[in-house]
Amino acid sequence: MTAVNNDDIWEDFLGISLDPPKMRDKCSQCKRPIDVCWCPGLPDPRLHVESKVIILQHPAEVKRALRTAPMLSLGKKFPKIHQKGLYDILNDENTILLYPSPNAINIHNLRKVGVDGQKPYNLVLLDGTWPQAKTMYHASPTLGTLKTCKLVDVPISEYVIRTQPTDGCLSTLESGALSLSILEGKDCLKDALLGPLHYLCKFQLERGAITHHSKELLIKQKTYPKLVGKRLSRQLKINSDNSSDV
Repeated sequence: MTAVNNDDIWEDFLGISLDPPKMRDKCSQCKRPIDVCWCPGLPDPRLHVESKVIILQHPAEVKRALRTAPMLSLGKKFPKIHQKGLYDILNDENTILLYPSPNAINIHNLRKVGVDGQKPYNLVLLDGTWPQAKTMYHASPTLGTLKTCKLVDVPISEYVIRTQPTDGCLSTLESGALSLSILEGKDCLKDALLGPLHYLCKFQLERGAITHHSKELLIKQKTYPKLVGKRLSRQLKINSDNSSDV
């Protein structure tokens, strides 16, 4: 057995810097490291929309590195909403929750802002995975009282660097951008708001990331490497039901 020299050990420790490791500089807007900032994809000038968007975020979503909710808030200007005023907003007759409840209305069937006196909407989004959003909805008596709407026949997600459960699943950014474009009757809103997402995906793909397909597509192609569990089976059924419901 080789003897250990205690002096050598202490010399190794003495060579360690007392200062914490230097963190990468972060963007003042998106708070991401400068070299992976997606702000160049933000619309310039920022968009002005009439409706408000209220994002209720699941706690587990905060730590995700590639979450899209900040892209939605930075891409346009909204009046600032303080938490103390949230109760009043949720009780406003023009507040709608994007969630596929049994009584959810096809969002295309809602009046466009400005048509027949329709006032701007308060659009509530639940930011999280489908199980997290479902938990949030059923855990909140207030959310259960809101008028709900749903997106029908949605396009395949453009968030190509992240695997979606089904072809009908969209990121928070995509859901909000598409909903706003429908509610306000402005197709240009969707493409403009998705600018940061396109920039992020292009950046990642150019540096070795691969394009992800939904689990649903992989299952159809018989290339999904795992057994289909009960949760995924339910999501596939919900997607199928929503696609056929006009």
